[in-house]
Amino acid sequence: MHDIDRGRIFRQAWIAGVTEHYPGEPKPGYVATWEDTPEWEKASAIAVHKQIAAFIETTDGATSKLSREQRARFVALCWIGQIHKHIPDPKPSYVADWEQLPHWQQQVDADIFDAVEASLATANQQ
Repeated sequence: MHDIDRGRIFRQAWIAGVTEHYPGEPKPGYVATWEDTPEWEKASAIAVHKQIAAFIETTDGATSKLSREQRARFVALCWIGQIHKHIPDPKPSYVADWEQLPHWQQQVDADIFDAVEASLATANQQ
């Protein structure tokens, strides 16, 4: 799988999750297309997709036994790492611990893990 494909899978899962879980009208940047996504976010989406994929692959798929919350926490933590990599002095809300994240964002993170897992299953069938 190419990096751009990984990033697009991540971004599409983010947009779908925001559309489903965000209360009210999401900010335009939350639902921006891949082409309109800032470069640092594209790089981060690719990196986190790779981290999720590696986690799934190195456990031989045993991540399917994790709870939805555990899966989402993994995504959130990987994303925080990317924030620190790309933003020298991030806002506290950008690097908030799991318990501080809004419920909608926790759900979106779980959806992202599931989307990456599904993309790997599809790629392995081809």
